[in-house]
Amino acid sequence: MKRLVILGGGESGVGAAILGKKEGFEVFLSDKGMLKEKYKKTLMENAIPFEEQQHTEEKILNADWVIKSPGISRKAPVIQKIKEKGIRISSEIEFASLYTKATLIAITGSNGKTTTTSLIYHLFQKAGYKAGLAGNIGKSFALQVAEEEYDYYILEISSFQLDDIQDFKPHIAIVLNLSPDHLDQYDYTYQNYADAKFRITENQDKDDYFIYNSDDEMTQKWLADHTTQARLIPFSLKEKVETGAYCDDKNIYININSDTLEMKINELALTGKHNVANSMAAGIAGKLSKIKNEFIKQSLMDFEAVEHRLEFVLKINGINFINDSKATNVNSVYYALESMKTPVIWIVGGTDKGNDYTELMPFIKQKVKAIVCLGLDNEKILTTFSHLVPNITETRSMKDAVNIAYLYGTKGDTVLLSPACASYDLFQNYEDRGKQFKEEVRKL
Repeated sequence: MKRLVILGGGESGVGAAILGKKEGFEVFLSDKGMLKEKYKKTLMENAIPFEEQQHTEEKILNADWVIKSPGISRKAPVIQKIKEKGIRISSEIEFASLYTKATLIAITGSNGKTTTTSLIYHLFQKAGYKAGLAGNIGKSFALQVAEEEYDYYILEISSFQLDDIQDFKPHIAIVLNLSPDHLDQYDYTYQNYADAKFRITENQDKDDYFIYNSDDEMTQKWLADHTTQARLIPFSLKEKVETGAYCDDKNIYININSDTLEMKINELALTGKHNVANSMAAGIAGKLSKIKNEFIKQSLMDFEAVEHRLEFVLKINGINFINDSKATNVNSVYYALESMKTPVIWIVGGTDKGNDYTELMPFIKQKVKAIVCLGLDNEKILTTFSHLVPNITETRSMKDAVNIAYLYGTKGDTVLLSPACASYDLFQNYEDRGKQFKEEVRKL
């Protein structure tokens, strides 16, 4: 019996353990931290041995195959030792994909992954297809492969998950856009990060499809220097494309196999240019999957935005409050500010990931009337924007940030939480930050 060792006992790790046992492996799970009670219970119910708060090397280095949580750094000592021994290391995504015959649709990119993945899933459900939602979102992909029967999986995929693939082969792969992110894990080299993202297409063949943003500079550069066997389907906000999707001032056009879906931009459920692009990418995936135009149109019109991503919270005394806590990098904030149609009170700050705020400057000058810093170290934000925005205040709690933003606002303004930073200085994660924002807004 082959030995399968799972490193990391979160949603993906426990799912991989259950699938591994079902497929006849001798399974052992190891986590350097504490396991959540619900995961411990699941492992015990399935008689899967595990350890927590340590990685016992003799129990790990005798593996035939290691499934690594995407949260564990490739540079971790235990990973280096596994590699030295020549043991195969895979992601849960890779592992689960080998045990399903379902059609895989995989979405990656620096921004918009969750929104686009959720939109495609919504579209497939609307059309009555049997589809599962997994990857960086929803229930573990491996657990669903073990316990459910789906014809399609819609997968949100991160660069960290793609780092650990060998044979992963989606029928439809989508790269939405690229901007420098997580560079600390890629030797601070943008090209290394981009190469990781494009691994999504490396195993595709001539019967598969690669949907890409032809406006994106790094994508253009990568495609000029590399080849993929998949059929290339572009989408663009700037120029007309023959096969793929594009838009003008009023409409989007999605043309696949000489059949064009035309739809008014103002009918789309999601607002902002970046969401026009996301909607086009989703529409292409739908048409390639033989979903009827009427279902695609309906889905693009009635989709409800993902929590913490440009999520409308409340209007109080004529002031709109928008939760964009998921905007943890500058590029995400760029899209958020671009979509704003009213004067903005911007709540920003947290754990800086080496942000360069230069690209935001035009929007700051045109749209931002006040900045509320929310973080333990706001020096960079203060230095960068104090000469552009007359009103800047520092806060250390969500309550203070929301109350001060409200005081700055007048009827017709928007208070936008779009932090451009990670959340770990004051919050557990971006979800915690977004939930606290909504709670404090409701208390006003």
